[in-house]
Amino acid sequence: MVTALTLAAMIVAFGPVSGAHLNPVITMTARIRGEVTGAAAGLYVVAQVVGATIGAIVANLMFGLPAVAWSTTRRAGGTMWLSEALATFGLVLVLRLVGRRGRVAETALAVAAFVGAAIVFTPSTCFANPAVTLARMLTDSFTGIAPSSVPLFLTAQVAGALVAVACDRIWNRPDDVPVLLG
Repeated sequence: MVTALTLAAMIVAFGPVSGAHLNPVITMTARIRGEVTGAAAGLYVVAQVVGATIGAIVANLMFGLPAVAWSTTRRAGGTMWLSEALATFGLVLVLRLVGRRGRVAETALAVAAFVGAAIVFTPSTCFANPAVTLARMLTDSFTGIAPSSVPLFLTAQVAGALVAVACDRIWNRPDDVPVLLG
């Protein structure tokens, strides 16, 4: 619940500043759709990784842990990767479908509600963010991820995002494109 509420607040706060680009897969999907330039996307991703890294270090310090402690929490296997792909797919799709309405508060609520639910309904606990995945290698708390688990988590996140973009294109086609499904 805390994660969902924090995410909603951050989207509302940063929406007017950066379009709330807090997640590299969200930025990647915006780049694919031509909504941001390659240079802007690159800067966003660097800021996202740096911000997530600083956040992990600060969280470690707040809870009396070493600033950096490599995680030993192994998150691997088909169920983890499938659930991470599904969590990222759902996040991207909710953002694309609700976000196009242009109402930041509504988007923030929908995205936060999805992430809050996905934390509970996925065994991966819905990282759904490559920057957060990388940063969580730096904490040996229950939220961490062992460095050896990261490559396939990132692969699952990108795959989920790409499928969501494809679905968004199918479901939100121009009126002159024939119906392919349903």
